[in-house]
Amino acid sequence: MNAKSKPSPLPWTDPDDAPEITEQWVKEANLFDGEKLVRRGRPKAVVTKAPVKLRLDADVLLALRATGEGWQTRINDTLRASLHLAGRL
Repeated sequence: MNAKSKPSPLPWTDPDDAPEITEQWVKEANLFDGEKLVRRGRPKAVVTKAPVKLRLDADVLLALRATGEGWQTRINDTLRASLHLAGRL
């Protein structure tokens, strides 16, 4: 049932007639807090970042990627510090 679906007009009288709850069913099921649909996934950030296309020297990019996961965030932090900008928005 999606957020705008209405309950089935057919009466349900026997609990043994309930459909089997499978992993797939749970994965696709909507979650509600009372009447409010709870959104799944990562919450949207208050301040989002702008995607850009940036051309870097191959050795610079290789060195940055070699620092491991989070290298793009570290680039942002390094640029912010070099420009003497305040902490993250």
